[in-house]
Amino acid sequence: MPYDDSPPPTRRARPLTVAAALAAVSLTAAGCGGGPQSDGAGGAPPRPGADPGSPTAPAGERPEPSKTASASDSAEPLPQGPLTGRTVVIDPGHNPRNRDHTREINEKVDIGTGRKECDTTGTSTDDGYPEARFTLDVSHRLRTLLEAEGARVRLTHDGERPFGPCIDERARIGNEAKADAVVSVHADGSAVGNRGFHVILPAEVKGGGADTSKIVRSSADLGARIAGHFVRTTGSQPSNYIGGKTGLDTRNDLGGLNLSTVPKVFVECGNMRDPKDAALLTSASWRQKAAQGMADGISSYLKG
Repeated sequence: MPYDDSPPPTRRARPLTVAAALAAVSLTAAGCGGGPQSDGAGGAPPRPGADPGSPTAPAGERPEPSKTASASDSAEPLPQGPLTGRTVVIDPGHNPRNRDHTREINEKVDIGTGRKECDTTGTSTDDGYPEARFTLDVSHRLRTLLEAEGARVRLTHDGERPFGPCIDERARIGNEAKADAVVSVHADGSAVGNRGFHVILPAEVKGGGADTSKIVRSSADLGARIAGHFVRTTGSQPSNYIGGKTGLDTRNDLGGLNLSTVPKVFVECGNMRDPKDAALLTSASWRQKAAQGMADGISSYLKG
């Protein structure tokens, strides 16, 4: 079935006090909910026959024009705004072509506390809408909103690569950009009936090339603000299966977080395998709300 990727008109982030942003979600991060997952955080592969998607949208759809992921500046001058001078890195989870490069993405890389696969294919809805396509679409919308506030925005990739980038490189891109905030965009692949979003925060990890001691507190602040605004803007509730209904989950097994030296969180926007959540995730208007909720949370954090 065709999916509408056309972006609704954007708007500037609504001002919201820090207290209001945090009111909907507790700042106290819960322990790891569910079993350890890959850096795809939800990493169930698409079902056989599911369309993996591609960077080029099918005929009739009008995706937002993309920019080169490696470009460090916009093609035209950014507007002056409250986020002028700030750098945000957006990390779209997975890559639409990963499934064609299973050998490469299965090669393990160092995550500081051990070794883990370079990347995963990600999950999909039951009717084949792939997580990798969802994450790129939401990331494009999020970039537009943040740039409207004056932020300098980079994507770790824009679907232009044959696979990846690997989880260690994703972390390195944010570190080298000296980002003020990094947000990795995902959707989960859990059981039917498991609904809602959650934000994954880095645990305090030190070992090998990993040392999150300097970013644990700032990342928790970033994650809590995103969670609070996500509730308010999308109407979605915190996960009913991870995070003890706080919408926050702390993990020590994700290389993208372990190797980060700048504030970073993962946002699992919903469960692609639950029909009710899938109906939201495949809606262009809801994806715009998801991007707005994240943008408002990031803006609140950067202005706080």
